[in-house]
Amino acid sequence: MKGYIYVILGAICYGLLSTFVKLAYKDGFIVNDVVGIQLFLGSILLWGGVLITKGTKSTKEKKFVTPGKRELLLLMTVGSTTGLTGMFYYLSLQYISASLAIVLLFQFTWIGVLLEAIFNRRIPEKGKLLSIIPLLIGTISATNIYSTGISAVHWLGFLFGLLAALSYSIFMFVSGRVAVQANPIMKTAFMTTGGLIVCSIILPPTFLTDGKLLLQLAVQYGFVLAFVGPFLSTLLFSKGVPLVGSGIASILGAMELPTALLMSVFVLNEHIGVPQYVGIVLILIGISLPGLLKKNKKDILSV
Repeated sequence: MKGYIYVILGAICYGLLSTFVKLAYKDGFIVNDVVGIQLFLGSILLWGGVLITKGTKSTKEKKFVTPGKRELLLLMTVGSTTGLTGMFYYLSLQYISASLAIVLLFQFTWIGVLLEAIFNRRIPEKGKLLSIIPLLIGTISATNIYSTGISAVHWLGFLFGLLAALSYSIFMFVSGRVAVQANPIMKTAFMTTGGLIVCSIILPPTFLTDGKLLLQLAVQYGFVLAFVGPFLSTLLFSKGVPLVGSGIASILGAMELPTALLMSVFVLNEHIGVPQYVGIVLILIGISLPGLLKKNKKDILSV
């Protein structure tokens, strides 16, 4: 039961981020500030966590494998995709609503299936293929394009949302194959640092040269974004996923979607109509379908 709670809380943490980003934009901060401060403070918190847990009894008992130089380089490379995901996602929030941005981000589900098929050179399982149908229909319904027209959606916001989904798909596909025996906090610290380096090159963190802006940004949004995002959610997932398995975790992780949407309605006062709610339900069905079909198959075989 603990594993379920950890994963659900981790997904809720991720779902909260878009609301804080939108509020930061309203207060005059730019995407460079938001992305940079989250990764900068997130890296500091994670490395602090590494130092604190390094000598603890529980960490020693688990006997984590220390990654080699090649694996550390790969971790930082993989981490660049997490940084790019946040960057593209936060860029999309400058042009489109938080409710639409999270729907576009969730396209990582079918993009991930496509990437898996291409790299493994194997046709995906029937459940994964079937899940694409409600996902695509749900996306069309959730964006409400057929009612408002595609011109009502800013093309840059739409593009950045899909790029966020693509980079997140790459991260999901690669991260589980690199340094799997490493300490999860250390692994995440290296990945977050890699994301910080890449994003700092693309979106220079100019706030670091302005002490007053740095302090204001950190106090208002920085510590919240860093703690809820890279730090807390990572710890919750690292504790929960091994207990419930990656399949169930991906289903429970869908809690991020309703969390982000409810926050956009009640905090940001964004309007969501019936088509959007129908689309959200279809997306959740599409995400859950492979796991449910696999579970039913196991139940049938065990009879």
